[in-house]
Amino acid sequence: MASYIARRLLLMIPTLFGILLINFLIIQAAPGGPVERTLAQLQGLGASMGAGGAVGGGGDLASAGGGHGPGGYRGSQGLSAELVAEIEQQYGFDKPPAERFWKMITDFASFDLGDSFYRDIPVLDLVLEKLPVSLSLGLWSTLLIYLIAVPLGIRKALAPGSRFDVWSSGVIIVAYAIPGFLFALLLIILFAGGSYWQWFPMQGLTSEDFASLSAWGKLLDYAHHMVLPTVCLTLGGLATLTLFTRNSFLEELQKQYVLTARAKGADERRVLLGHVFRNAMLILIAGLPATLFGILFTGAFLIEIIFNLDGLGLLSYESVINRDYPVIFGTLFLFTLMGMLLRLLGDLCYRLVDPRIDFARSAS
Repeated sequence: MASYIARRLLLMIPTLFGILLINFLIIQAAPGGPVERTLAQLQGLGASMGAGGAVGGGGDLASAGGGHGPGGYRGSQGLSAELVAEIEQQYGFDKPPAERFWKMITDFASFDLGDSFYRDIPVLDLVLEKLPVSLSLGLWSTLLIYLIAVPLGIRKALAPGSRFDVWSSGVIIVAYAIPGFLFALLLIILFAGGSYWQWFPMQGLTSEDFASLSAWGKLLDYAHHMVLPTVCLTLGGLATLTLFTRNSFLEELQKQYVLTARAKGADERRVLLGHVFRNAMLILIAGLPATLFGILFTGAFLIEIIFNLDGLGLLSYESVINRDYPVIFGTLFLFTLMGMLLRLLGDLCYRLVDPRIDFARSAS
């Protein structure tokens, strides 16, 4: 097992390198960037750049501005060459692409993600500042998804084809088909003072008077703000896990060892909890890290923007809009690394639940 883990960790190095290299090359061909944006602002064209400038969707510490020759920046007309050169040096674009990429890789190897162009603080500190918000959403949503989906899936597996199975499948599939951002807008209209009831706050994680509240008041205020975004994220992942649970338990219930246990006189509770549950939960437990990662870094993106939650999703959105390439590429590095580590953790969960699984022998 130790050798298997070591091989997986070593394989992460070329994977990370490849992802960073591909994004670096893509951004070289993408117009727009901090230098061009600054030049446009100096020329009074900041508004048009914000509306019409293209966004590459990723970048590195100094990887924007690819495809522009010397003095070829749009918006540099009328500005001195010395000023343009000073701005390029400020953002690190005075070096060739290969040198910029190598510097980025060596810095990332020591987890030096650089400083944000526009916030003037280290990217790692910025991520750690925003992480608790996204982590709160992810943990609560994942907990609710498993608490609802697993019992519901087991109940459906015990009565396949029944009226309960049919109508519950219809409800969760309809809920899954509704995009999360659309459901968020619907909840705001209904319950956050949009057009009907003002039961929940529309945005933010806490109230303005949060600091003056008691400990119990702070907890209630936090929970009050978390209801709507957590519900949106929970509905998004509920359908998939419920159907996975149903199919997994249904498959196990039809296997020979279940029939043998029943033939020996074991009651249904013992068959379900003592035999079926352990085998059927393999795929669900192994998928827990991936589910949490998906909610943290993908599913919560639009939800954080809609509810104005100052988390990683909102940070990513603002970084793309502002062409803040250190933040974009730094978060890309961190999220990719965390995703691969969580995938490895999911594989190890298989072994924890069923010691008969031997990844080292199967990989050799």
